[in-house]
Amino acid sequence: MSTASAAKKKSGGINAKQYGMLIALIVIYFIFTLLSGGKNVSPMNINNLFMQNSYVVILAVGMLLCVLTGNVDLSVGSVVAFTGAASAIMVLDLHIPILIAFLLILLSGILVGMWQGFFIAYLNVPAFVVTLANMLIFRGLTLVILGGQTKGPLPADYVQVGAGYLPEAYLYFGAQKVEMVSIITGVVASLLVIYLEIRSVNNKKTYGFEVPALWQEILKLVIIIAIINFFTVKLSMYNGLPVVLALMLILIIIYTFVTNNTVQGRQIYAVGGNVKAAKLSGIKTKRVMFWIYVSMGLMSALAGIVLSARNASATPKAGDGFELDAIASCYIGGAAALGGSGTIIGAVVGALIMGVLNNGMSLIGWSVDIQRVVKGLVLLGAVTVDLLSKKKST
Repeated sequence: MSTASAAKKKSGGINAKQYGMLIALIVIYFIFTLLSGGKNVSPMNINNLFMQNSYVVILAVGMLLCVLTGNVDLSVGSVVAFTGAASAIMVLDLHIPILIAFLLILLSGILVGMWQGFFIAYLNVPAFVVTLANMLIFRGLTLVILGGQTKGPLPADYVQVGAGYLPEAYLYFGAQKVEMVSIITGVVASLLVIYLEIRSVNNKKTYGFEVPALWQEILKLVIIIAIINFFTVKLSMYNGLPVVLALMLILIIIYTFVTNNTVQGRQIYAVGGNVKAAKLSGIKTKRVMFWIYVSMGLMSALAGIVLSARNASATPKAGDGFELDAIASCYIGGAAALGGSGTIIGAVVGALIMGVLNNGMSLIGWSVDIQRVVKGLVLLGAVTVDLLSKKKST
């Protein structure tokens, strides 16, 4: 068999890593549909699924950039708690207008990221050590500023960010009331997914990278679009599109575009693939690492605002274990354990798998202890499959 025909055969096969998690998400959701008697497909439950897991998606989007370089950020849960507490104090005690308080908190998240990025990128302190230290620091600061007490309730305008909905526009189809903003959002999101995928494939062809067979691309787009519109149609039958879901969609689009279609995105993958080779090729690797952690700080602050808004209060225990959910989402979504490989869409799918597992196991009455065992096994299996596949290909 010639080299050309071998390459052709290879491109015609199914890329298990690219499609496996999408298929797993559908299968897991279907299993819990059967086990829960269809409770998990109700519009109200799907609404709760997104609202309860919004912080995981936001953190996973930022965490993926860290994972691409072979690192993680263990401080995100503590930073979420700290920024949520600081935001609540600004609004309730200092009487700062909500919008200004949000901007100040996002700025504080950037400063936290710069603080961590400086140690990691320019002082060469291992990311694990820096983020572990800051996990302790910001958890302690959260307890200090809250005095060990819950701060709340927060104003209705504040809560709107985490528990509110976009303005509604209803149409009636017989007896069924359908919210059209959700439907339109699903259509627009589908068109954007198609555009970004076509652009990504064309860029790969331009630079001589291998691309999947056409039928694989079509199959992937059909699955993604079906998932998007299934959820948006269900949401249209409840209260419409949650504000936090619209926020998540914007973040996913921005970060997908940056990682797939910009020089900065390619530099992140290059640093994760081989930092020495990246440095020799002229990439300023320290700057890349610095801005990755600035981005993570910003996402942590945003998640802190969303969580405090969702709970209508700030608590000392907020964000506990969030870093594990975010890291697990990236690995379950196909990111390589050693860095250099992974996608934003994959991390989001991983976060949805975690959310569906949590939601489904709660609906069928499994205890929190058993839920942790199942999530741990799923994470272990995803990383093991990744490492074994790399060993096999080598």
